[in-house]
Amino acid sequence: MAERENTLFGEIRRMARTSGAVGGIAARVAGERFLGIKTDKAAHAEDLKSILGGLKGPLMKVAQFLSTVPNALPEEYAQQLASLQANAPPMGWAFVRRRMGTELGPAWETNFKEFGREAAAAASLGQVHRALLPDGTRVACKLQYPDMPSVVEADLRQLRMAMGLYARMDNTIQHDDVYEELRERLREELDYEREAAQMRMYGIMLRDVAQVHVPSPVQALTTKRLLTMTWLEGRSILARLEENPSLEERNAYAKALFHAWYVPLYRYGVIHGDPHLGNYQVRQPGPDGEGGINLLDFGAIRVFPPRFITGTLTLYEAVRDEDRDKAAHAFELWGFKDLKRETMEVLLRWARFLYEPLLEDRVRPVQETNDPQFGRKVAEEVHAGLKRVGGVRPPREFVLMDRAAVGLGSVFLRLKAEMNWHNLFHELIDDYREADLAARQAAALADAGVPPTETPAV
Repeated sequence: MAERENTLFGEIRRMARTSGAVGGIAARVAGERFLGIKTDKAAHAEDLKSILGGLKGPLMKVAQFLSTVPNALPEEYAQQLASLQANAPPMGWAFVRRRMGTELGPAWETNFKEFGREAAAAASLGQVHRALLPDGTRVACKLQYPDMPSVVEADLRQLRMAMGLYARMDNTIQHDDVYEELRERLREELDYEREAAQMRMYGIMLRDVAQVHVPSPVQALTTKRLLTMTWLEGRSILARLEENPSLEERNAYAKALFHAWYVPLYRYGVIHGDPHLGNYQVRQPGPDGEGGINLLDFGAIRVFPPRFITGTLTLYEAVRDEDRDKAAHAFELWGFKDLKRETMEVLLRWARFLYEPLLEDRVRPVQETNDPQFGRKVAEEVHAGLKRVGGVRPPREFVLMDRAAVGLGSVFLRLKAEMNWHNLFHELIDDYREADLAARQAAALADAGVPPTETPAV
């Protein structure tokens, strides 16, 4: 009972800190829509960014995510929220000592030869400390911030309210299942034992991809609120790009990122749903000139039913061959229900945008226009088309797939990579069989010990 009371009070405190921000969105957008009151939405978006950026927890992460979902929030808010970073001050040594003692026992320090008192990095749900094991292994210890279950529940209520208010004004894309997907994934991210298992699974799936490096969890020093893993040396991709690396090096990073996301997807039906710049690092090129990456943070992982992956490849073929019947079948495999032909035509505009770099067998940038707003313009065209035909309800499985595609595309643009994307893609999918994927997926999940998800299959 006492634990439930603490959780409830934590939720109330969190709601009090964030309700003004969400209420402000509602008041300003509703005032302009229904009363004709013009407001400075850009200024309010900056205020919102300041409020959320100072909070530890998933609302900041959700805000980043929603900024990539077309028309989930007004454009001014989406632009500001896209730039949020996990920049809240880290918890001090007193918290670290208490949390480590709670997770590993009062003699917790005997597990380490060295343990850094200062946080080496901050994340939305926890902070990372460097440490050294007695055998000399360098590790990272990710400690969950206090009271995070109540933080997650309070933020989810705020999210539902914000999305619900906006949906009353523009329900072209019905986000009910988007919310359900975010809710399940955020709750899963609280369980660091699950994240450790998902990290092991990525180590299995990417073991033959030399340029992608995955940390290994230290199971004996991992609990639901403490994740200990091997330390990987790397640096921010933004810092490296400021040094004007060669096209060859930038292409090597792009190739490694492509494999990091799409080998698991097309071989195992699994995707890393958060291609945020903080979730990977670049490694300095070796003697062969190949620059690898470190893949980090395995909380937002989505395991798809094999037929969803079949739908993804069927849709690619439909776009390539301009085959409307095949497209209709693909959308059914994805979980879209009772699509009208005119609705499907609008969705195909978005599919062409995403698949376009894969269609031509030649070296090219991922986007050949120099317009940095091209993707948003396409999204706006699709939104307007969906509004015209009566809207659509995307299936929940679509959410992280779309985020990964858009997020990775923006990274490839930033890298100014020039690749034969068609060849990279076909190397992964030319021998595709749904039964083979299902077998590989089941084996990887079992070998890594990933617990079953609560998400229903398509």
